[in-house]
Amino acid sequence: MAVDSGAWRGTASAVATLTFDVDAETPILAAGGRYSRHLTTMSHQAYGPDVGVPRILDMLDELEVPATFFMPGWVAEKRPHLAASIVERGHEVAHHSYSHRTATDMTEQDQRDDFERALAVFASQGIEVSGYRAAMWQTTATTMELLAEHGLSYDSSMMADDRPYLLKLGDTDVVELPVHWSLDDWEQYAFLPEPFVGGIIEAPSKVFDLWRDELDGMSEYGCLFNLCLHPFLTARPGRLAVVRRLVEWARERGDISFERCRDVASRVAEVGGVREVYPAHTEIDPDTYPD
Repeated sequence: MAVDSGAWRGTASAVATLTFDVDAETPILAAGGRYSRHLTTMSHQAYGPDVGVPRILDMLDELEVPATFFMPGWVAEKRPHLAASIVERGHEVAHHSYSHRTATDMTEQDQRDDFERALAVFASQGIEVSGYRAAMWQTTATTMELLAEHGLSYDSSMMADDRPYLLKLGDTDVVELPVHWSLDDWEQYAFLPEPFVGGIIEAPSKVFDLWRDELDGMSEYGCLFNLCLHPFLTARPGRLAVVRRLVEWARERGDISFERCRDVASRVAEVGGVREVYPAHTEIDPDTYPD
């Protein structure tokens, strides 16, 4: 197994990517179309793109930090100026499915239709997407095929490392920018009575300690701190203050860089020196592990 050379980090001890999954109503609608009639629940989700994203963009401007916004095609379609408003501020918009339905619960054809429908929405709006993040971080062999077929340069859905690595997909290499549940605000803040998406609301001060300690540790090992945030959660005032404090803390250290996902992936592809992984279905004995 190849050892990460660290060349992709440049002179930084760790690289941080602030990523925002602009899911809006889609994860709730993916749980059932009936929730479209739950007006309070829909308003809870609409807070993300309508209030949260503008607030986040203003903060990023003040901090002079670039970010990546993963957006379902449905959200871009329903709010046709949203993706452009992000790109105009110097940030990246990336592919996050069309409907936010989970790939592992879809047929191969449904996955393909959903994936390509989102690409068509972004193309119609003049938004160039180079990366992908699967809904709920759930991927299949079909996901890998679609990444290679449509020439996306990176994925950010998998967890085989805490540094970038290469997905070897036949004759195509796709950079993986790995994620982890500990760096996702959903596990900290998500709460709804119905559908159940999580039942704990943590104090922002606890979340700051969690993420600061993880970034501190990652700097010791030369990692990618790939923080996944949802505007309907993290754009609440006290929570967004945590993100600001974290960036300011990292800036004071002086050895952590903040970058867009596409820029990290581009450098990985250019300089190499990372692990190569061949994603494949795990072979099992069905008598031992029946469906």
